[in-house]
Amino acid sequence: MSAPHATPEPAAERLHFIEERVQADVAQGRHGGRVHTRFPPEPNGYLHLGHAKSICLNFSLTQRFGGRCNLRFDDTNPTTESVEYVESIQRDVKWLGFEWSELYFASGFFEAIYEFAEELVRKGLAYVCDLDAEAMRELRGTLTAPGKPSPFRGRSVAENLDLLRRMRAGEFPEGARTLRAKIDMASPNMNLRDPVLYRILHADHHRTGSAWRIYPTYDYAHPLCDALEGITHSICTLEFENHRPLYDWVRDNCSTPHKPEQIEFARLNVTYTVLSKRKLLRLVNEKHVSGWDDPRLPTLSGLRRRGYTPSALRTFCERIGVAKFNSTIDVVQLENALRDDLNKTAPRAMAVLRPLRLVIENFPDGQVDELEAVNNPEDPAAGSRKVPFSKVLYIERDDFRVDAPKDFFRLAPGKEVRLRYAYFVTAKSFTLDPATGEVTEVVCTYDPATRGGNAPDGRKVKGTIHWVSAAHAVNAPVRLYDHLFAAEFPEEVPEGQDFLVNLNPKSLELLSNAQLEPSLARLAAGSSVQFERHGYFVADALDSRPGAPVFNRSVALRDSWAKIEKKPANAKPASGRK
Repeated sequence: MSAPHATPEPAAERLHFIEERVQADVAQGRHGGRVHTRFPPEPNGYLHLGHAKSICLNFSLTQRFGGRCNLRFDDTNPTTESVEYVESIQRDVKWLGFEWSELYFASGFFEAIYEFAEELVRKGLAYVCDLDAEAMRELRGTLTAPGKPSPFRGRSVAENLDLLRRMRAGEFPEGARTLRAKIDMASPNMNLRDPVLYRILHADHHRTGSAWRIYPTYDYAHPLCDALEGITHSICTLEFENHRPLYDWVRDNCSTPHKPEQIEFARLNVTYTVLSKRKLLRLVNEKHVSGWDDPRLPTLSGLRRRGYTPSALRTFCERIGVAKFNSTIDVVQLENALRDDLNKTAPRAMAVLRPLRLVIENFPDGQVDELEAVNNPEDPAAGSRKVPFSKVLYIERDDFRVDAPKDFFRLAPGKEVRLRYAYFVTAKSFTLDPATGEVTEVVCTYDPATRGGNAPDGRKVKGTIHWVSAAHAVNAPVRLYDHLFAAEFPEEVPEGQDFLVNLNPKSLELLSNAQLEPSLARLAAGSSVQFERHGYFVADALDSRPGAPVFNRSVALRDSWAKIEKKPANAKPASGRK
């Protein structure tokens, strides 16, 4: 008698390294068993795809472990920050599908951060330095040589407190003095060679106005804000790994109520994409794009206007995972996440982007057939719609060839094809423009017995093309967006060249004479649709009007760039790239 089959246990869900770390902390009772994270953007630009990864990571950790996640604006640099960016960031986080536990600003902690500075001075761990930036650099040393102490490092506690308070009062000119931590000028970690904690800036702040004439540096304010908020795990990208000893030094030498720990993960890099906020700002300011919400930009505002959905971006972030080492993700993974999402949810419609007039000579004049079209084959509940069919149609210009090769299965003289949802038609003749030699009209006949796309006699045709009734068509502008950069790694350029040399001159094509089926006139702004055989499009949220939509291509049905044989000179494999 054979042994009974054991029921296999479900496979344990695999955790990434940060989840494992947090899980271990919870199990050991660290931080009182709490999990409290934060998403801390600086309001000096719009959020982009890299921020989406950080948002999803921070919020998902708290969802998994029953914790809390704050939104905090690290607004310590008044010269580059604005209310516009604050509002856009809040809008983007909510759009992505997350709600923060508490909303904070670093500027809301300015008084407490300053009090910690005086505490460091009293402990002999900070001093006021009169060196300018250039002199400070000269004394800092190199990776192989230790730095030299500032001549002002030995100031007394009393003198340092007096100077710091006068700095705060605005007594000194901008840049005249700084407050520096007194750590180790011989440290192999350059960040520990007496870093600046405060600098004098006579600039008004978007929240505090002219109340402050000194502002804390990011490296000083960040760990203090984390500690004051009760953050347990401060999740940062890898470029802050060398800053962690400074983060810990500030945390441990200030009498903060909590002691958060910093964990780093690999930042997001995507092919054909620039995610540097500084470079995105250049693209906007130099008018290479129409604004922060240009659909070619990887900003969340641009992706939203392009037609990306929150669920597609969350899926993308989940699929790429969380790693310890930097690599570059193929942009196809991002596009596939959107295709997978819209394939399930977007209704289908027919749209002719480059129209060619098709006349069915044996179709009765004045007759209009109402044909049944499926709204979404992936969703039976989406039902169907009626599409008008008449004597004169529009088809895609590329769907007719005068001299067709053997493997061309669309329309050509004497060739029969199926019109989607409609009839079999056979091309009989065509008209050419005498000036350009371009086909301007095709005349064909149809078989009335093939209504619905099948022949009673069983004959088969290999080609099916889409169409729009000319008398009922909606004329709408269509924008075909493509990658903003033509190079796979656009920031990698020969010495002396600018990354802008890699801009794709064909990143936007405007089609002003597209002809769409009439149902699309009613599509609400911001709604997505699949143009059959073309791809997924969205009614532009800003430029569309009732009855007059403007469409942006979100993504083609398949990756056309994979077919490009000639790669840029600087192209490299994306997988595993350091």
